[in-house]
Parts: sequence; C-alpha cells; structure tokens
Amino acid sequence: MNYSDDRLLIGSRRESPISRFRAWILFAVPLGAILFQVYMPLFFQFLAYLELPLIVTVYFALVRRSPVGGLTVGALVGLAQDSLSKNPLGMFGITKTLVGYIAASIGLRLDVEHPLIRLLLGFFFYVLHQFVFWLLTRGLLGQQVTFDAQRTLVLGVLNAVVAVSLFHFLDKLKIRA
Repeated sequence: MNYSDDRLLIGSRRESPISRFRAWILFAVPLGAILFQVYMPLFFQFLAYLELPLIVTVYFALVRRSPVGGLTVGALVGLAQDSLSKNPLGMFGITKTLVGYIAASIGLRLDVEHPLIRLLLGFFFYVLHQFVFWLLTRGLLGQQVTFDAQRTLVLGVLNAVVAVSLFHFLDKLKIRA
C-alpha cells in the first residue's frame, strides 16, 4: 500500500477532488466565524459554547486536503481569534494550527464527504482542540486549570452536530468544475 496513491474511502467509492473556493469566501467565512465567536455571546450567552472558528478551520483543512494549507488556515484563524480574545496571543494560534494540520492530513486519507465521518471528525477535533488548549494553558502559562472531560464531551457532541450542518452549507459555496 503506497501512502501517496491510496486513500481509505469510507462511504462512496469515488475519488474526491480537492475543493476550490472563491477568494472572498476563504476570507469572509473565517472572519464571520471569528466575529460570531467574539460578539454573539455578548447578546446570547448560550452561544459561547459553539467554537465556529474551529469548525471553519477543520472544514477548510479537510476539503483542501493540503497539510500546509490546513496549517496556514489554522494559524491565520487562530491568531485572528487571539487578537480579539482576552487570551494571550498565540494560544488559539498554536491550537488551531495543530488542528488544521491534522485535519488536512486526515482529509488525505478519508472520504470526508460522508455526514457520519464529518460528525465523528467534528467531535474528535473539538475534544482535541480543548485538550491541547488545556495543555498549553498549564504548560506555557503555568495556570492551574482543570480539564472537565464530561463537559468537553457534551460540548463536543453539540459542536459536531453544528459542524455537520455548517459543512453542508459550506459545500454549496464550492466552485463546481
């Protein structure tokens, strides 16, 4: 089995091409997700549990299927989110860079068009994001914070369901060949 030639296809047996988007979509969607993350919880507190910048990072990394592209999207979205949050600069940047790289690497091997796969990946990447952020907070900042696994798992399910819905919407913005 050659890593560069074979993909583990789950769902359909067709080869999915790398997705293309208009430039304004690659700019507007992450910006909208970041602004949503920053400003909507001011009006609706229950929306603070959604991690839309993470979902958008995972989506663009999965469908572009380029580890360098996923890394870049993650770094840009994370640093932009850091600049508008109260966290130290770089915390979301590092976390989303790792998530973007891993998501793009998984996108190379799996058929990520299937909704069940997207649900599982949305859940996995939310939990990974929270765990890496917790590690960075403890390791780099030296803060003694606890990792609430039960809360993270419940919010992971919520974010995964939102991710599947958002992925379906974002699929409609692709440039058709």
